[in-house]
Amino acid sequence: MLRYAIIIEKAADGGYCAYVPDLAGCVGMGATHEEVVQNIIEGIKFHLDGLKQEGFPIPYPNSEAENIVFQYAA
Repeated sequence: MLRYAIIIEKAADGGYCAYVPDLAGCVGMGATHEEVVQNIIEGIKFHLDGLKQEGFPIPYPNSEAENIVFQYAA
C-alpha cells in the first residue's frame, strides 16, 4: 500500500485544487473539499496506471504534509 501526501488549496473562484508532490503533474480540481479529494484519488490512480503502462517505475512516496499552528506577532 502506498501513502501519498496531497496538498489541497482553496482556489480564487471558491473551489479547490489539489496536487501530489511526489507525482509531478498529478493534479485535481473540485467545487468542494470532498469533490477535490475524490478527484485527486482518481488522478493518482490514473497517473500510476499511465506510468505502469509506459514501463516507468512507480515513485515511492517521500513527501509529508503537516499543519502547524503558531502565534505570529508582527
